[in-house]
Amino acid sequence: MSVLPPSLSEPLSQRFGSRFTTGESHRLQHGRDESVHPPMLPAAVVFAESTDEVVAVARLCTEYGVPLIPYGVGSSVEGHVLAPQGGISLDLSGMNKIIAIHAEDGDATVQAGVTRMQLNDALKGTGLFFPIDPGADATLGGMAATRASGTNAVRYGTMKDNVLATTTVLADGRVLKTGGRARKSSAGYDLTRLLVGSEGTLGIMTELTVKLYPIPEAISAAVCTFPSIDAAVQAVIQTIQLGVPVARIELLDQLALAAINRFSKTTLAEAPTLFFEFHGSPAGVAEQAETVQMLSSELGGTDFAWATRPEERSRLWQARHDAYFACLQLKPGCRCFPTDVCVPISRLAECIAETQADITQVSIPIALFGHVGDGNFHLVVLVDPDNPKEMDEAAWISSRVVERAIQMEGTCTGEHGIGLGKRKYLAREHGEVAVAVMQALKDALDPLALLNPGKVLFPKKP
Repeated sequence: MSVLPPSLSEPLSQRFGSRFTTGESHRLQHGRDESVHPPMLPAAVVFAESTDEVVAVARLCTEYGVPLIPYGVGSSVEGHVLAPQGGISLDLSGMNKIIAIHAEDGDATVQAGVTRMQLNDALKGTGLFFPIDPGADATLGGMAATRASGTNAVRYGTMKDNVLATTTVLADGRVLKTGGRARKSSAGYDLTRLLVGSEGTLGIMTELTVKLYPIPEAISAAVCTFPSIDAAVQAVIQTIQLGVPVARIELLDQLALAAINRFSKTTLAEAPTLFFEFHGSPAGVAEQAETVQMLSSELGGTDFAWATRPEERSRLWQARHDAYFACLQLKPGCRCFPTDVCVPISRLAECIAETQADITQVSIPIALFGHVGDGNFHLVVLVDPDNPKEMDEAAWISSRVVERAIQMEGTCTGEHGIGLGKRKYLAREHGEVAVAVMQALKDALDPLALLNPGKVLFPKKP
């Protein structure tokens, strides 16, 4: 739907004024993301500022049969915010109020457009922080919708573990309240977990209550280089199997380190490298670090360098978070064809070794990094979307790593979500019965298939 009917545009224009637009620049901004998919523009954009406004838009879209796509900051890499059927992009970034912070209970209620950095800024002075850190300063609504995680997941879990409650607008405009502030409940179906990870296809989350955690008494970060990727992965496996409560373990290969050094002006050794972070009491952090340093040394790890001052740690982790954009600069003008697999930790070394063998079979540059503490790693496959050969090579290696992960009882996506790009793997991973149940849930909550159509599930055939 490239143009909205006037009977829909008029009430939207009357209610939202300049916050309703069909201008090409706004449509282009909301019709593209960080993915390799080509732009798919909505017919219009609405900037919402309250749950009531989301209700009004949903009711109008249902009345006129117009698709509705939730939008946060557009940092998706799987096409979640694209509009393959046109319709309305509903920008929730203006819903950025922190409604309540309950420091004594360790939770906060926020609107969906609040970003993780905004929340942590508001928590300064409370002794608490929100740990889920996917790298990009994403909105909490978008992070919940894609079941995001990031560097801290090995210790603090993912968004599914940290969302206690939601206010969600259903396709027909009804407002659904799920969960509560209690830390556990056995009352009825777990609708909160159903919505977290649903990618905006079952409802539009407008408010969330999330868990907060005490800021650790002591934090220490370290970098260690290894003679090979396999040696680094073995250090990760042994660390996890020993039960060391490490907060973060990140793996970067030689190409990723070279890109980071160039982009972030760092001088890190350009070799397979692990980034560690330890949280706890001073004695606990020291014990964790000594154990990991001993394990790493036995596997050939060298140059174990510490970053204990906050500014040193911030610079180190900023360099890690810059890895994605740093890799893009290795091939100016390229796009990233991402992979995002996660496997049981015991299969991680095998999965990465076989993936490295595949990398040698293609001509395009590919960097490897990931949150290997929980078995999750990425390939940054750099392609020119207009080059069929490069796109074919990228699709080949992506399918290889996904099939391998699923065979190892892993998943095709550890944190990015399905979006447009991974739909074909859903039945392979979960089975036809599970996909049929997902479709039944979609049909029950969104019978007209208007909410973020084409994402997670393929459109139903007429």
